[in-house]
Amino acid sequence: VRLHSHDVRYGSGSGQQSVTGVAAADDGNSYWRVRGRTAATCERGTPVRCGQAIRLTHLGTGRNLHSHHFASPLSGNQARAAFGEAGEGDYLDDWTVVCSGTYWARDSEVRFQHTSTDVFLSVTGEQYGRPIHGQKEVHGMAASSQNNYWKVMEGIFMQPSEVFKAEQYHAEL
Repeated sequence: VRLHSHDVRYGSGSGQQSVTGVAAADDGNSYWRVRGRTAATCERGTPVRCGQAIRLTHLGTGRNLHSHHFASPLSGNQARAAFGEAGEGDYLDDWTVVCSGTYWARDSEVRFQHTSTDVFLSVTGEQYGRPIHGQKEVHGMAASSQNNYWKVMEGIFMQPSEVFKAEQYHAEL
């Protein structure tokens, strides 16, 4: 599924904007911007390192992928929501990129681990009813599994910066 959000709030728990999974490949509400962690600057074109903390900001609403200790509505696991305004939120918006190698490659699988609660961004097979009928629950799981691998499907990709290219290909002092 694709990580999805739109301005529909959960009716219980945090009452924040819902984050779900959808199967549709042409869904305009499944685009997220990768940004530096809260209170950090991330220069455009800088590759994301495995183990680096980031924020994912929903393009349509400007809210960040967020987690906290509320229970998810269907499975009772840790809830996911979208939070903040215009990309600004709090430290509960920070996620660690878990991948193999040195950098997150756009064609490889990746996991996102919440920096404050250590759970992985996961999807269940459970589906919501109204008003988000058929969308799958996205939640936090303490253990890694096949349900918490994610992959970039499409988007705008920046070329690595000149500083990064020099770092990669020049080992001399």
